[in-house]
Amino acid sequence: MSLVTLLPFIVLIGAMILMTRSAKKKQQQAIEMRNQMQPGSGVRTIGGMYATVKEVNEDTVLLDAGPGVELLFAKNSIGAVLPDDEYNRIVHGIEHDLKSDSDVVPDDASALTETDGASDAAAASDDKPVDLGKKDVEPSDDIADEAAPKKTDGDTDAK
Repeated sequence: MSLVTLLPFIVLIGAMILMTRSAKKKQQQAIEMRNQMQPGSGVRTIGGMYATVKEVNEDTVLLDAGPGVELLFAKNSIGAVLPDDEYNRIVHGIEHDLKSDSDVVPDDASALTETDGASDAAAASDDKPVDLGKKDVEPSDDIADEAAPKKTDGDTDAK
């Protein structure tokens, strides 16, 4: 056999080895994350439920999902251990203001469009009607004639 025929197999085996290494690395990180769980930590399960860790055992975790709701989960079902600020932001809607000194954006654009001199001119121009380019047409008998289709020499009523 030549090297050219073996090269695709060598590349395929190398790719498989790299993929299994990265998968094992991710799996090891997930195990470490689950082992570092402590009571009081906020977690997200693989099903998407957010809860607080109440008790950690060897293979199971007791979660507090709300007032009077305690659930027993397998450790493998914990998808992520969340930092306190992220857990509070998601579950309780508490935002930490990192930019408390920044400008406040108004709810409407009125403060953005008004200027000192332009606001008086804009108020004065609001009294005039706006010309949209339409002509006033008086109703007459010609309107009924315009609604009917016009016939030309070659048109017939048969279809």
